[in-house]
Amino acid sequence: MLSEHHIAVIKNTIPLLASAGPELTRHFYQRMLSQNPELKHIFNLSHQKSGRQSVALFEAIAAYAKNIDNLAALTSAVERIAHKHTSFNIKPEHYQIVGYHLIETLRELAGEAFTNEVEEAWTAAYLFLAEVFIQREEQIYTHNEYSVGGWRGKRRFVVSQMQQESQSVISFILVPEDGEAVMDYLPGQYLGVEVTPPDSNYREIRQYSLCSAPNGHSYRIAVKKLADEHGGAVSRFMHEHLDVGSVIDVYPPAGDFYYQERNKPVVFISAGVGVTPIQAMLHSAAKTGKAELTYLYACPTEADHVFRQETEDVVSKHGWRQQVWYEQGAIQGQNSGLMNLTEQTFPEQADFYLCGPLPFMQHIIKQLLTLGIASESIHYEVFGPFASADV
Repeated sequence: MLSEHHIAVIKNTIPLLASAGPELTRHFYQRMLSQNPELKHIFNLSHQKSGRQSVALFEAIAAYAKNIDNLAALTSAVERIAHKHTSFNIKPEHYQIVGYHLIETLRELAGEAFTNEVEEAWTAAYLFLAEVFIQREEQIYTHNEYSVGGWRGKRRFVVSQMQQESQSVISFILVPEDGEAVMDYLPGQYLGVEVTPPDSNYREIRQYSLCSAPNGHSYRIAVKKLADEHGGAVSRFMHEHLDVGSVIDVYPPAGDFYYQERNKPVVFISAGVGVTPIQAMLHSAAKTGKAELTYLYACPTEADHVFRQETEDVVSKHGWRQQVWYEQGAIQGQNSGLMNLTEQTFPEQADFYLCGPLPFMQHIIKQLLTLGIASESIHYEVFGPFASADV
């Protein structure tokens, strides 16, 4: 456990972290990946180029320092990160490497301010947090390994079907090469997918939301083809090089954002390819015979509408309410412009599940709070490095 003295020292270094800003974590990643290039098989190199990973890590370190005496405030963040780590197959030895480079980064950037006392406190704090993650991740690994149809590490899957879901999104049905069962998952969770694009020297791992209800024998994911400037190396590879019969490596389902069936109304809100986890929730709600459900979706144009016909079929079959917004070129029955909830009425005590680009979710959460929706009723997922959509 951390001593009171360690906690006091960590608190005193908060101004030092603030002055360093994301430069601290940029230096950390450059240092670590140059000296331990084998980790390039794990870390998303596109996020390194964009700087998103550095910003996310800095915010996580700053949050840890600020809450070092109230770690319960970090429980949800720890759970989210631990799940993400298992989809990268992070192991205890990786924490030793990360810890070494983090301490050396602090030493190099802080200079004389990084005294022996500060080093001792941050070393203790890192080792404490690393052990929290190692233990939680081992629980997840063990659960995956011993679940019916489960496994540990990666497993070879075959693409059995592909379908165009919008002008830029293709869905892939994946079945295990060994022909055995696959483990169930919570609607809203994702798979870790590992491929090696022909223009890359490293294996690349990405997470893609599962977008159908569990069935015990296959998984479905949907992938949006991203432009190069958005770091789309893996999505382009999957669109351009995978075909029926292709084999890829897959890590077990993970994720702390998932639909929980309760005896209360539910509202699903998504935008663009953020619909993918919501689609799994929609099908799961259909299987349980949910009585009251509202489905709200937004995208730029009709051509960008993902799972359009599939969603309409499910919603109409169960008599649920649906509204769609097209930012441009609205057609009959659709709203135009950005999603606007000011004139919407929602059932009392409803649960809200959101997924989409971060600005979209911040926009929607602000509207929901203005309408009097309690923050604890709003659940959301952010794709990519962890970020908060709170406003």
